[in-house]
Amino acid sequence: MTERARRIAEADDFAQTLGTRAEEIKQDLVVVRMPYHSRLGTGRVHGGAISGLVDIAATAVFWSRPELTDQDRGATVGFDIHFLKLAVATDLIATATVRRRGGSILIGEVIVRDPSGAEIAIATVTYKLSRAS
Repeated sequence: MTERARRIAEADDFAQTLGTRAEEIKQDLVVVRMPYHSRLGTGRVHGGAISGLVDIAATAVFWSRPELTDQDRGATVGFDIHFLKLAVATDLIATATVRRRGGSILIGEVIVRDPSGAEIAIATVTYKLSRAS
């Protein structure tokens, strides 16, 4: 697993705020868990927290290639998310995959599920990744 992808999923400030943990990191596939805590929403998980989980998982998967370095730069361009089911006081697991790596624009898909496997949200994420010169 690449160190950069792990840091994005677990050690970056926002990841620490949400409490996310990488469960699996392979090239172009990342699984990130967000344990439930009441700060994520009273009783239910807030859509903003779910969106944050999506962005963390997608960013980690885009950085899952070992040839990428800390000198390279990237940023989320945007994402489209559809909430499918209410997440009530439960951990969430995001599975992120790369659908396409273009020159500098990448497209990924993130599926968020609860521990029973029920789909909570799906998202398509666009990311810009610039290699250091």
